[in-house]
Amino acid sequence: MKRIKSESAAPGSVNDYISKCPKEAQGKMKAIRDAIREVAPGSMETVSYFQIPGYSFAGYDYNGMFAWFSFRKPDVRLHLRPPVIQDHRKALASYKTTRAIVSFPEGEEIPIALVKKLVRASLKVMKDKSG
Repeated sequence: MKRIKSESAAPGSVNDYISKCPKEAQGKMKAIRDAIREVAPGSMETVSYFQIPGYSFAGYDYNGMFAWFSFRKPDVRLHLRPPVIQDHRKALASYKTTRAIVSFPEGEEIPIALVKKLVRASLKVMKDKSG
């Protein structure tokens, strides 16, 4: 795993993952990455889980994973711990969601304040579960 501060373009890195996605999605993915980093400084960044970028803190269940992002045409997706999506269903009413994924349409701006709120909630779920 690499520390979040790493900007390595090594094969299998987050930069590598983003660079393999369509150009029009790359800026949005970088914005989500930056939002996660801001909310969770010091977390570990990896691409090992489901082969998508993920973030974790050691010492918690589920290997400490609390947030991921991915691209699946036509959406940039944010993956979170359940029940975050359910708990924020009103704020997410205009987006496609599953139990653990919110999909942001490729042609729309990423709502960074909402992303940060959701990541904070996912961190809280992780920390509360271990207590």
